[in-house]
Amino acid sequence: MGYKIAVVGATGNVGREMLAILDERGFPADEVVALASRRSQGTEVSFGDRTLKVKALESYDFSDTDICLMSAGGTVSKEWSPKIGAAGAVVIDNSSAWRYDSDVPLIVPEVNADAIKGFSRRNIIANPNCSTAQLVVALKPLHDVATIRRVVVATYQSVSGAGKDGMDELFNQTRAVFVNDPVESHKFTKRIAFNVIPHIDVFMEDGSTKEEWKVMAETKKILDPKIKVACTAVRVPVFVSHSEAVNIEFEKPITADEAREILREAPGCLVVDKREDGGYVTPYEATGEDATYISRIREDATVENGLAMWVVSDNLRKGAALNAVQIAEVLVNRKLIQPRKQAA
Repeated sequence: MGYKIAVVGATGNVGREMLAILDERGFPADEVVALASRRSQGTEVSFGDRTLKVKALESYDFSDTDICLMSAGGTVSKEWSPKIGAAGAVVIDNSSAWRYDSDVPLIVPEVNADAIKGFSRRNIIANPNCSTAQLVVALKPLHDVATIRRVVVATYQSVSGAGKDGMDELFNQTRAVFVNDPVESHKFTKRIAFNVIPHIDVFMEDGSTKEEWKVMAETKKILDPKIKVACTAVRVPVFVSHSEAVNIEFEKPITADEAREILREAPGCLVVDKREDGGYVTPYEATGEDATYISRIREDATVENGLAMWVVSDNLRKGAALNAVQIAEVLVNRKLIQPRKQAA
């Protein structure tokens, strides 16, 4: 007997990716239900070689659902995740709504899978910010060996992190530039075509943006509260996959060669680091892939025990949908939940 899975936000970029990954990885589901708001009811979405008709979240009965993959934004999650959890389903939420709640585990399976045990307090598990997910996958194996003191990261985030509207805006602006039409900005604060914008989410009192604060707070919660983190988050004119330039200061000595070997053996990491033309990974190559790619590993002589590296990953997969499905796999593989129909 398999599990019954609901995907909320099934018509969005991440929701569609969740459905694709559930099928790709052969998740043990007897039934998969696609859910969205009433206005999307009846829309068809793909699940492997099958087509699912979207049902309305507002009228759906979760009483026999085992796992709910939630990708409908923070407002919807705040309202619905507690209700769905109270009905007995485990909610794996992709929004920021629950990440900082002390009763909700924030999980990246390669990094802190053991923390998942706390899910039963609310029946909610949080998925991290897309930039945080790939960052901590790369940091964890190095932290285990040499203990990280401080991380300085600059992100180069694709427009898909802002949803379909962000992707459409980049496409429309690029086309407008080539045909000499007016370039209109609706989703982003400035033109994104052939430009970069050092502003993601709202500004906070200290001058940081909320996106930068998320990377700091989530890295501490997932990896180690003692690590100091500074982040500059930048939107770039790339459709899919986020990149990060990462500088790390360690307590113990570690060479670039040692780091390279550690990361080659680490779960979720793929090192592509040849010191030659093209011997590194860009967002284009990472798109559609599951790995967190690490390149340009080198020693940073400006600090004691310092390294610099380049980290790239598909933000719709490892940064969102894949990580959520991996969390569901941990629940199943560790026998933390059982199919409710079977139990009945």
